Formats: sequence, structure tokens, C-alpha cells
Amino acid sequence: MPGPAPFVAALFAGLLLAALAGDLRRRIIPNRLNLLIAAAGAGLWLTGGEPSLFGALMQVGVALILFCFCAALFELGQMGGGDVKMIAATSLAFAPLENVKLLAIMSVAGGVLTVAMVVLSLARNRGARPAVPYGAAIAFAGLWLLGERYLYLFHPLLGAI
Repeated sequence: MPGPAPFVAALFAGLLLAALAGDLRRRIIPNRLNLLIAAAGAGLWLTGGEPSLFGALMQVGVALILFCFCAALFELGQMGGGDVKMIAATSLAFAPLENVKLLAIMSVAGGVLTVAMVVLSLARNRGARPAVPYGAAIAFAGLWLLGERYLYLFHPLLGAI
């Protein structure tokens, strides 16, 4: 099965990098950027192989489930609104089982990021709870999975691992 169209993959990666940089700098992920990530993610999926109506419904269904779960976390004050939208938008690029990997990688990266932010906050003698730019962890996970596709596609030794 051929990999995703290189242009769409590059666009998706660029949008994730923009979200990562923006969230690190300002702790904000604009709605427009999330919409572009969702569109590029859907385009990535559509150009990546054998799109079907059932597959499209599964993709959207998984994104909606993730959105609802993360929206509940937002209501509890555990996530930012931009992060919630970015998780759902990013998930559109990946198959349902790949989304399990997305969540696992995102969780580990988010944990490492949180520990780093707490250590920095303590080192600067700030007693307040640090704002964690979780969009960086989401972008990292999406880029990791996107990179996996290309490494497995273009490097036969890595595909055997």
C-alpha cells in the first residue's frame, strides 16, 4: 500500500510544527490552525490508501469520541480548549488503532513535558502551578506517527524492526 501523498504529509507536519511552536510561545492554539490540521489530517488519510465510507465514518467517530472525552477533561480544568480541539483534529490523520499509539505517545510526552515544567517552575521559585503547553505533546505524537509511516516505507531495515 502506498504511503500518504508527500505534499499533504509535509503540510500536516508543518501545521503540527506551527501548533507546537505557538503553544510553547503563547500557550494558545488558534481555532483556525486546528481547522487546518483537521483538513490536512483528513487529506492525509484520503491520500494514504484505500478510503471508504466505512473508514471515513470510523475516522470521524474516533475523533468525536476523543473530542468528547477531552472536552470532559476541559470542563474539569485539566486541559485547554485548544488542546482538546487539536487532539481531535490530529486524530483524523490516523486509523483507529493508530490513535491508540497517538494517545500513548502523547501521554508519555505530556508527562515528560509536565515534569520539565514543574522542575523549571520550582527552579525559578514560582509557587504557582505551571501552564503546560500540551499542544507540544500532541504535535510530537502526531509527528512521531507520521515519521513512522515514512521510515517504514523508505527504510527496509527499519520496517523489519
